[in-house]
This record gives sequence, structure tokens and C-alpha cells, in this order.
Amino acid sequence: MKKRTLIAVATALAATTAFGAAGCSGSKGHGSGGKNPATANQGAAVGGTPQKGGTLTVLSNQDFTHLDPARNWVVSDMDFGTRLLYRTLVTYKAAPGTAGGELVPDLATDLGTPSNGTKTWTFHLKKGIKYEDGTPVTAQDIKYNVERSFSPDLPGGSDYAARYLAGAEGYQGPAQGKHLNSIKTPDDHTVVFELRKPFAEFPNATVMPNFAPTPKEQDKGPQYDNRPFSSGPYKIESYQRGKKLVLVRNTHWAASTDAVRKAYPDKLVVVMGLKANQIDDRLIASQGPDASAVSWGALRPESAAKVLPNAEVRKRLIAESTNCTDMVQMHTGKAPFDEVKVRQAVQYALDKDSVLTASGGPAFNDLSTAYMPATLFDGKQPDTLKIPATGDVAKAKQLLKEAGKPDGVETKMTVSTGDKGRAEAIQQSLGKAGIKVTIETVDPSAFYATIGDTKNRTDMVYTGWCPDYPSGSTFLPFVFDGRFIKEKGNSGNHSLFRDKPTMRRMDDIAAMTDAKHANAAWRKLDGEILAKSPAVPVLVRRWPLVLGTNIAGAYGQTSFGGQLDYATVGLKAPSKSKG
Repeated sequence: MKKRTLIAVATALAATTAFGAAGCSGSKGHGSGGKNPATANQGAAVGGTPQKGGTLTVLSNQDFTHLDPARNWVVSDMDFGTRLLYRTLVTYKAAPGTAGGELVPDLATDLGTPSNGTKTWTFHLKKGIKYEDGTPVTAQDIKYNVERSFSPDLPGGSDYAARYLAGAEGYQGPAQGKHLNSIKTPDDHTVVFELRKPFAEFPNATVMPNFAPTPKEQDKGPQYDNRPFSSGPYKIESYQRGKKLVLVRNTHWAASTDAVRKAYPDKLVVVMGLKANQIDDRLIASQGPDASAVSWGALRPESAAKVLPNAEVRKRLIAESTNCTDMVQMHTGKAPFDEVKVRQAVQYALDKDSVLTASGGPAFNDLSTAYMPATLFDGKQPDTLKIPATGDVAKAKQLLKEAGKPDGVETKMTVSTGDKGRAEAIQQSLGKAGIKVTIETVDPSAFYATIGDTKNRTDMVYTGWCPDYPSGSTFLPFVFDGRFIKEKGNSGNHSLFRDKPTMRRMDDIAAMTDAKHANAAWRKLDGEILAKSPAVPVLVRRWPLVLGTNIAGAYGQTSFGGQLDYATVGLKAPSKSKG
């Protein structure tokens, strides 16, 4: 899935010093020479068990990318949407650490029943699940939302339906009464999916928001983003884009049908448009209403010096791995990046250590030497290219000369405003090899729409990808399979990589029935793609969050990029909250 763009960073010396003192040895970010205080609460909930009631405030510097379940495929937004506003066929268990990756039934009674060699999947819905107006959730509503996710007017959502449903090629959504015959609803509580090829991992795909229900009569097209109809524990009371979102209880949600969501607060208020440094300082101080608040975005690196040395604040810090790989992706369909040696020159020129410093150092980041994160390599990424973490400028210049570019190249790179500090570190290191980069920044809420416009985007982008579940099939095909590139709303494959041998090998691996052999094949393919250099893997970040002193039941959900799990968070003393 698409990673969440982070808040603003800088290369402040104070931040670097603070992280360097945290106990991580070496600048390469691959290991720890001692206990890392940034991860002291990793794998555990902070603040004890919440009490029911009160108002949880979320402080944010940005709006959501999408809340429409057909379009929601950014990790933090998915967490917020599927934990609070709508339910999916299956979901992730609400638990800290690796237990948070366990699939559990949600709308469905179980994890689905396969037949026809895993080409057919049948789900039966629980009885008694209702929308915010008291009407029942039906199988037809799930079919309709999957279908509307194909609409060209609703870009940005998960690609699983398009990749796997039979007869989906060229489908443009349910306009003019057109429907997918590969989704059958024999009754109101049964939905059957017919796939074009075997897919044993299909239940994992139904965690995605486009497998949430949407009643046809509530669909408002692109405007549905402003007011999705709730099947979850909360409903939208008001939403001022870029300013404020208020959620109140969906009184028709029944806890008896939902083993995942605890719905402790009576109300959630998301306050947007704040400055990132203000959010950090307010939560560190935790005064008045801010004691009952959490941050939407990650702690800024330069704020670490105020957190790590302070034991009282540090015990309110969570910092789970995002499990997402940051990458510099190059437009392989256009000069100069249609030439593999130019792309390889970028690989060698990039000083990842400088980007690590701009990200706050090794306490909150690990350098990447492969595309897939370490979790897909049994905990440790391979280093097939053996490029120094500081780069190899001489080798980069040699490759440019061999490519017929002895005087270097010029290009533009689009980044989220939150990644500007990283972009400047990339710009400086590539410049030493003669690769001149002009940076263009975009607001986080518009970032994916901008880089997803393949006709008008820059030739370089800084973004990332997160596996939707622990399998190479949910990483490499989404980032490097050229058959699913879209002109608008393009996701994942921002290098526009269309390499036929790579795509053939992906098909071969996807057809493997032995998971162990398939995992080994995905890992080998990672290195083979890396040698062709459509993208440069840079970092895997953590998601550091400082919590208000009145927050309870808080942990980073590993399946949602380390973001706070909104299924379980609440307040120690609801009466002390305001909102």
C-alpha cells in the first residue's frame, strides 16, 4: 500500500546529536549498539486500559488523502477509516507487535472459503450489522463498493480487485448499470468472488477499504470522500476539509458483532492545519486539553532532543517500524532514465547516510539495501549491490560517462512538503556526481494525485511502498509490474517500469503453490530488479508518536505502518477531556 508522507524534517545538528546518543552504533542504521530509548515501548500498549467516554483529539498538520473507502489506500488513512468509519470483510487483530498482523473476521463470519483451486472465494456476512441510519449492511453493498473503485472518477484505491477479479479488464465502474459478473451475491449475506487466476492470499486483500460496504443510494461520486456512510463505530458529524473533522458515535453499531473495535471515546476531533513543530511542543508539554490528544503525523527529528533525554516524556513515546521502504523512483520510459546506466549512476551517487541524518538518524530509521523491507527477508535485508552507505561518486561518474553523459544530467524531483529535508540531502549527494536535481514540493494531501498523473509528473519522485501483508506478492508486483500503470491515479509503479522478463517472472512466482519457494523467489527477484535500478531504496522509517498524558491503550499498529491503532485507543480519565 502507499506509505503515508511524513511531516517536515530538518538536518538540525541538535537532532542528530540526540539520536546519536540514543545508543545506536554506526551511521549505517543497520543495528543497535545498545538499548534504543525510542523503541522502549515497542510491541506494547501505553497508558493502561482506557475508560469509556470523553473526547480524543487528534492534532494534524494536514488533511486526509481520501476517506472514501473506494479510494483509501494510504496506510494511516486506511487505519483511520477501517477502524472508525467502516468495516471490511476481514481485518487485522487489534494488538501490539506482530500479533497485529493476524487476520480476523470483521463483516464476515470467517476468513472466507476457497474453492476451484483458490479461484473462487465465498464470504458469509454476520447478521445484525447496520449503517448509521439503522439499515442493514448487505452483500450487494460490498459488491457495489468494489465496483465503484474501478471508476476513473474515483482514483487512488487498492488494485487487488483489478488485478485478480475475472472479467475486470477495461471495466469502468457501475455507471449506466454495468456490473462485474465475477462478484456474485446469491443472497443479502453471501458474496462470492470469481478470480481470473488462483490466489490463496485473497482474504488478505479483503482487508482493503474497497472491500467495505457502500449503499448505492448513498454514493455521491467524488463528493463521497467528504461524507462516507458509516458501518463502523463512529459517523461523521462535520468535516471542514483542511480544518476539522468531528466523529461521534454510530448508535447502530453493535459491539456484539465486532471483536476488534473497542470504541472507547464518545467523540474524536481531528484538528488540521497546525504547524508540525507546534504539535510536537504541545504534546510534549501535555497541558490542559492536549493531555487528551495524540498526533496524526510522526514526531519531527529535531524534536527528539526534547523527548529522548526526558524520562517522563519518553514513557509516552511509541515508535513502531513503518515496514515501508522509502524510494527514489525514476521515470524509466523517458530520457535520461530510460538508460539503465544513468539509473545505476543514481544508485551509486546517493549518499543514504545524509538522508538518514535528515531523517533524524539511526534511532528512528534503518537504511535500505533492498526494495522489500526486512520483514519479507526473515528480518534482515540483503545487500546485493554492496554500495557504501555514503555512496560512490567516482563509480557514478563512470556510469554516466559510459551512458554518454560525461557532463551529467538534469532532472526534477517531486516530494511531499514533509520530505523536503530528505530531498535536499538527495539533491546535494547526487549533485556531486553531476546529477542536478530541482526539487518540487507538493502538499501531502495532493501528493499522490500529483505523482499519479503520469503525463504531467516529474521524472523523479520520492515516495515509498508498504506490503499490505507479509508476502512479496504485495510489494514487488505493485511497485514494478508495468501492466497496471494508469494515466491518472497511478499507484506504486512510479518508475513506470515495464520490463517484460520481470513481469513474466512475477507471473511464474504468483503461480507457485509452495509458499516457501515463492518467498525465496520474490527475494531473488528483488535483487534482479535492483540491478536494473528503476528505483533506489533509501530508508525504512519508524513512526514516532508522543502521546498526551491522559491517553491509554495506545500502540503502533504494525499492519498500518506503525500508526496509532484507532481501534483501541482511548482516555485514562474521560472527564478530563474537552471537545
